[in-house]
Amino acid sequence: MWAGKYKMRDEHSEDGLQMSFLDHLDELRRRLVYSVMAIGAAFVVCFALSGYIFDFLSIPIGVQVQKAEKARRALGGAPNLDQLKEGDQFLYVLAQDELLGGVRIPVGMSAPARVISRDGRLTAVTAQPLVVNKSLIPADTEITSVFGEAVLAPGLNGLIVTTVQGAFTLYMRVALYAAIAFAVPFLFYQLWAFVAPGLYSHEKKYIVPVLVTSSLFFILGAAFAYKIAFPAACDYLIGLQIAGGFQTLINAEDYFDLILIIMLGLGLVFQIPVIAFVLGRIGLITPGMLWRSWRYAIVIIAILSALLTPTADAFNMMIFAAPMLSLYFFSILVVWIFGKPRRTDEEVTALKRSS
Repeated sequence: MWAGKYKMRDEHSEDGLQMSFLDHLDELRRRLVYSVMAIGAAFVVCFALSGYIFDFLSIPIGVQVQKAEKARRALGGAPNLDQLKEGDQFLYVLAQDELLGGVRIPVGMSAPARVISRDGRLTAVTAQPLVVNKSLIPADTEITSVFGEAVLAPGLNGLIVTTVQGAFTLYMRVALYAAIAFAVPFLFYQLWAFVAPGLYSHEKKYIVPVLVTSSLFFILGAAFAYKIAFPAACDYLIGLQIAGGFQTLINAEDYFDLILIIMLGLGLVFQIPVIAFVLGRIGLITPGMLWRSWRYAIVIIAILSALLTPTADAFNMMIFAAPMLSLYFFSILVVWIFGKPRRTDEEVTALKRSS
């Protein structure tokens, strides 16, 4: 790959080969240092904005927790009035903690209630006025509107921290992962700059389209994880907890590790067409080569999907595997359109002159 540097040295000299190898290591070291510096600079900015990033990344879990709680209440949140009749009075006992007026009401608390007929149906209402956190709840208020709607306070997403330094550590992690994500275009450039000495001059001109498309595909992969893949996995996992009767309290650090790793992972997975473009453009792969290897590709994709998927079910695994498989076959089309045999600079110049 470093043909130019090797030609400048005595190919039969042991010292020349050793110096050339050290040059490679020095170049790798420089690119790694630049990458770390870029991530560090992005980290400073992201840490200052970590609160906003935190709010943005916590939206999916908040939505899924709200959906799960609504489903739970639809199944068993309202009082069972089958054995009661109009006028009967009873004590409504909370089966789990509730939030009312910004105050968490513990499990086991009771409120006097009675059965009335309203709009042609039996419903349970408060038998007397209730005062909660300086708020007055009038009598004859439906129980489900008091103890059945506001499960989470506004802005509460179900995430908890379990240590004193938990919030600080959480913001550090969020800022670090976000810094890596924002530095991705620069990191791609450093990778390109490392391999560029092994390319011909006309091949180095691909850097602009490669950087643009790689950044766009990374954003697409992260957006797919944020909007589709992660919510689907959350819906499945939280649904299992609700069905099992567990209270949904999610460790914030574990949650953000999961969502950010999935977003970064799928962002990198979406680089498949870009890598195929580069390799096809310089003639290292062909459409026929990719087409003949599709069975091996499916096996590799299945393994990667299993590693990225936070659940063990086939449905969520397919959510990750389907776009990867689609990207692989899309890459075959990309190589078919843009691929060509690799030529030296002299051959390219000769073709231009002949044409």
